[in-house]
Amino acid sequence: MPYIYSKVCKLLTKEEFSNNAKLGKVLTRKCTKCGHHHLVTTYFCQNCGNKGFENTIVDGKGFIVTYTIITVPPDGYEEYVPYAWVVMQLDDSELRISGFMANIKSPTDLPLGTRARITGYDQRGIIIEKQ
Repeated sequence: MPYIYSKVCKLLTKEEFSNNAKLGKVLTRKCTKCGHHHLVTTYFCQNCGNKGFENTIVDGKGFIVTYTIITVPPDGYEEYVPYAWVVMQLDDSELRISGFMANIKSPTDLPLGTRARITGYDQRGIIIEKQ
């Protein structure tokens, strides 16, 4: 029974995560001891080691800290080229989150520090756009 419960919880968490991303939000796990935010796959706090968490939702806005431009895509992503896989620092937490950003052809299209926001979630993962 615990295995089935674990599978159901993981499915619900993934669905909750994707539904929040579609609304421009990020579902996080906030440590009940020190308040450090984590992504939903965390089992203990990386800051203090605590195992107690509460689900919280933070705004999906921030700025680009790094990225890579994809011009030779993996199978199934040919229609999206060129695009960038970006890492964004969220404004409302210490979290960084990665996602897909369309129509990025060169570094001049996306200077580091560019303001961005989460706008969706689909088969590509989290969708991030410039603000």
